[in-house]
This record gives sequence, C-alpha cells and structure tokens, in this order.
Amino acid sequence: MTLKSAEKLAILTQKTEGKYDAFLYDCDGTLANNMPLHKAAYVKAASKYDIALDPNLIDELAGWPTVKVAEEINRRYASNLDPVTFGKEKSHLYVSEFISQTQPIDYVVDHLKAHVGKIKIAVVSGGSRSTVEKTLTTLGILPYIELLVCAGETPKGKPFPDPFLRAAELLDVEPGRCVVFEDGDPGVQAAEAAGMDWIRVDQI
Repeated sequence: MTLKSAEKLAILTQKTEGKYDAFLYDCDGTLANNMPLHKAAYVKAASKYDIALDPNLIDELAGWPTVKVAEEINRRYASNLDPVTFGKEKSHLYVSEFISQTQPIDYVVDHLKAHVGKIKIAVVSGGSRSTVEKTLTTLGILPYIELLVCAGETPKGKPFPDPFLRAAELLDVEPGRCVVFEDGDPGVQAAEAAGMDWIRVDQI
C-alpha cells in the first residue's frame, strides 16, 4: 500500500518531534523531486562524448559531487572526461533545460516548513551552491534555510562525514542532536560516520 503524502508527513513528524536540535536535509531526491531531471542532464552531457550512460548509475551515486560522478564514469566506461569540465557542462544543461521543471517532495517540504523557527534547519547537498540555491528558490523554500553546505565546501563530500559535521559545527549543534533526511546510500553512510541519526525519506 502506498502511503499518502499526509500519512508520510505524520510518520516523519512522529520520528523527529522533540528529539533533535537540528534537521539536516539533502536537496536532490529528498526535498526536490528532481532526480529524473538530473539523470536526463547527465545522460545528455555524456552523449556529447559518445557515452551511452546508464541513468541507473546516477541513482547508485546519489549525493556524490558531479566531479566525482564524472571520475566514476571514466572508470566504468574507460572514458577520459575532464571531470571539472564535464561537471560544468552537466550543471549548465541542468540549469538551462531542466531545473524549471523541479517539483517538491511534498511531505518532506511540509515537514521542513512546519519546523521553521522551532528547529535549526540546514541543507547539505552534493550539488553546487548555485544549483542548490536555484532548486530551493524554485521550490519556494530558500528563505527558510539557515545554512547551506554544498559541493566543494568541505575537504571531502558524501559518503564521508565532513559535510554533515560542518553543518553541525556552523549551527553550533552536537552531531548527536542532528537528524539527517536522505534518499541515497552515500548520504546515509555520511550521516552514520558523523554520528547522526538518519531517515531515508524514499523508504517511508
């Protein structure tokens, strides 16, 4: 049985109410229903190099910075993409052709909105700051976010704990008092390594 959005919101609320001082949300696939758009941008960018990219690879690497995804594409497809250049091309394609189609994952966005002013709120993403800000603006929730931690802003990205630990430090909250909302294994691994509780919003 598929739960309705209101039922999923109730479950999220029950799991988190009164237990934490900070909520750390992933962006793509967690707040924004945009993973199909990201996959389309990756496939189109790769096609310029005659790489028939399997979009399932992007699901597998959910949360990885674009540059790291490009490095993994090189490894699996024996290609020689310049990761920085490819990352810029993919991001440009995404912003110019796909980002305007972004829709919210309603129950997660509603959960965030319900806690504005009550809990410290951050978005911790493997995307670039400019793209994440555009996504949150499209969803109408950028003003509610106290802190963004994005790709390249910590020594290592997900699945390492650095981004979540940085968010906790800047919010002045102990890691054990943070809960992470994620939709992919790398984000969960990062949360666990940071000593934080986590919720897979895609599995509710």
